Amino acid sequence: MNESIWDAARAARAWLDAANGTGQAELTCRILKLTEEAGEVAGAWIGLVGQNPRKGVTHTHEDVAAELADVAFTALVAVESLGLDARTVLEACAAKVRTRLDPPAT
Repeated sequence: MNESIWDAARAARAWLDAANGTGQAELTCRILKLTEEAGEVAGAWIGLVGQNPRKGVTHTHEDVAAELADVAFTALVAVESLGLDARTVLEACAAKVRTRLDPPAT
């Protein structure tokens, strides 16, 4: 299967819609899910740097990256759940950031 990330985000949204509905409470949960996923990134980073002396080093850069990817994908699903096209929204965000990186034309 050669499914794009955008197709996967729409499919995940459709699956969640079918399983949990599309009401305000469900949308709130999808947005709050980002916080949960971000906490998992923090936990993986703490595990990477060995911040918890009781546990030591428990994670790798790959683990942290995988958790960051979960955050990104969860955000795409949340955008789709708002009834917007995640690709369009993300491309607009990237374009906005790009204008901050490019020196002004003289």
